[in-house]
Amino acid sequence: MNKTVSIRLEEKLMLDLDKLSKTTERSKAWLMAKAVEQYVENQSWQVGSIEKTLQKIKSGDAKFASHESVTQWLESWGTAGEQKPPKCK
Repeated sequence: MNKTVSIRLEEKLMLDLDKLSKTTERSKAWLMAKAVEQYVENQSWQVGSIEKTLQKIKSGDAKFASHESVTQWLESWGTAGEQKPPKCK
């Protein structure tokens, strides 16, 4: 069952939404619903991934690379001495 919601949008965003609605021949409501749907799916995936990782940490099953080794690796990018990614332990 669909529910009605109300949101405040900046004027520029509303103008862009109007233009997109006309160009795609989709209603503004449809475009906003799709945008919210995609946002919620993306955020849910990220939160789920974080929760899964936190559970691994709590159970002792997580492996990490040290901050120092990751920093050294990143700083080597694009140099003649570029390093391989650090091993997680």
